Amino acid sequence: MISIIRSKDKELELKITEQLKTIYDPEIPVNIYEIGLIYELHIDEDNNVKIIMTLTSPSCPIADSIIEEVRTKTAKIKGVKKAEVELTFNPPWTMDMMSLEAKIELGFA
Repeated sequence: MISIIRSKDKELELKITEQLKTIYDPEIPVNIYEIGLIYELHIDEDNNVKIIMTLTSPSCPIADSIIEEVRTKTAKIKGVKKAEVELTFNPPWTMDMMSLEAKIELGFA
């Protein structure tokens, strides 16, 4: 599912992951983490955070607001110096990227 790059601070990693689980696409009743939209989480030595994520569709009408919510909520976590979000569509999102929990919630498992 998600690839974590450099994480000596497991507590910070957990805080970020838990925060990502509070963010939802209004059209999907499952959070963006479980739906598989978070591809990578980079935490550097100074606790600057970079999140590489995707969306279910390149034409998502609320893309900007979701990206901004990810950046803002991550930046507010105690211990995070700076938060950056990069949007990618490579690889394209597929339903296979969803966690089992998300598939059950949406009736796909």
